[in-house]
Amino acid sequence: MRFDLTDLQLFLHVVEAGSLTAGAERAHMTLASASQRVRGMEAVLGTPLLTRHAQGVRPTEAGRTLLHHARVVLQQMARLRGELGEYGQGLKGHVRLMCGTSALSEHLPEVLSRFLAQHPRISVDLEERPSPDAVDGLRAGLCDIGIVSDAIDTEGLECHPFRRDDLVLVMPPGHALARRKRVRLAEVVDSEFVGLPADSALTQLVTLHARALGKHLAYRVRAGHFEAVCRMVAYGIGVGIVPQAAAERCARTMKIAHAALAEPWAERTLMACVRSSEDLPLNARRMLEHLIAPPPAATP
Repeated sequence: MRFDLTDLQLFLHVVEAGSLTAGAERAHMTLASASQRVRGMEAVLGTPLLTRHAQGVRPTEAGRTLLHHARVVLQQMARLRGELGEYGQGLKGHVRLMCGTSALSEHLPEVLSRFLAQHPRISVDLEERPSPDAVDGLRAGLCDIGIVSDAIDTEGLECHPFRRDDLVLVMPPGHALARRKRVRLAEVVDSEFVGLPADSALTQLVTLHARALGKHLAYRVRAGHFEAVCRMVAYGIGVGIVPQAAAERCARTMKIAHAALAEPWAERTLMACVRSSEDLPLNARRMLEHLIAPPPAATP
């Protein structure tokens, strides 16, 4: 099977545009040349990749499979070009890391700052993704390290504990549940909520479990970070779900109460996962070792 990058990019353009003509234009090819390339791919595979209809083209089942792999290959090539280009700018290494909202906001900034201070010529590509997406990214080779919840299926990956990351309910001090130590999601699912943007990993997790209860959470305000969520809660706008670390940090300066969220999915440990530490590039292996090392003792 001989597909070059031009073939894959053309096929991607054709499917995204929905027609050979528009796809050829995006790929800066003549229609005849584009048609010949697509026919050549189909001849090599021995099966159609596109179905033709009056409005354009659609991928067949084989075409959808090719489309998935074409995207992965082209993304990897783009990363390769970017990372190699950075070497010419004085960088000596690049690490790709995927993680959820909580790791990104609460646990990684301090850890990464120490790592980057120790390794000034390494850069980090940090991407926020829900745990299932980070696991998929690891398996597809789209990242070197994924920080994911221990509730996620990580079969086939090498995983190391990173940080405890339980979720809690934050409430105004006068809330009816403010004196409780543990609260179930079902008890507050009909409340007005303050939360992160809809595409954040934590919001997607909470939304998933609210739907399992047959409910749709009503958000009065969506804020950009945990501190803003807690501040809105302190003003009585609604309740929110945030990591315990964020709640405890904000409670030192804000009038909020918090209670453990009594759900199995809320009692979690974040894991630093890789495909295989032995196969990691040197700089990614250095970062993994840094992530899973015991945190430094707090200064008295």
